[in-house]
Amino acid sequence: MRRAIASLFLRATGWRLEGPRPAARRYVLIAAPHTSNWDLAYMLAIAALYDVSVSWMGKDALFRGPWGAVLRRLGGIPVDRRHRGNLVRQMADLFEKSERLALTVPAEGTRAYTPHWRSGFYHIARTANVPVVLGYLDYQRKRGGFGPEVVLTGDMNQDMDEIRSFYSDKIGKHPECFGPVRLKEEM
Repeated sequence: MRRAIASLFLRATGWRLEGPRPAARRYVLIAAPHTSNWDLAYMLAIAALYDVSVSWMGKDALFRGPWGAVLRRLGGIPVDRRHRGNLVRQMADLFEKSERLALTVPAEGTRAYTPHWRSGFYHIARTANVPVVLGYLDYQRKRGGFGPEVVLTGDMNQDMDEIRSFYSDKIGKHPECFGPVRLKEEM
């Protein structure tokens, strides 16, 4: 049923899938560009068609009220951004306990323009010893899917060069909101 709804949604909006399903069973999935509230709907539809159950972190305010239970069923993990201190360790522990986990992280951390990406995805993947899969939505071409699996080397600049290269031609719904693909630590 989930796949049928996802297929109908993507066909009705003119979107198509690209790239193979990730081979890894556990990975951090970057979701970029993240410039619109629609990104979540497209990401969930694409994941459903690939038969990938994604988990994703969202600000805890999204999970209040009647939609909280629905968002959790859709893979949502509420995060209190005021107390982030041990979030990397919590997510790494979640990987340890999970046979399969696609933890989706909007690396920009916001839909608004930002001069750098948040490095949480990088530190979670390194701490959990899992690859990073480059997920994307390209609104200009109405294509979305999965790019390469990047095994992080610990050389942040080298790893980010590979990630930057992949996202260089991806266009968000609001291109002016997609800032440079770089971490604060690289500035």
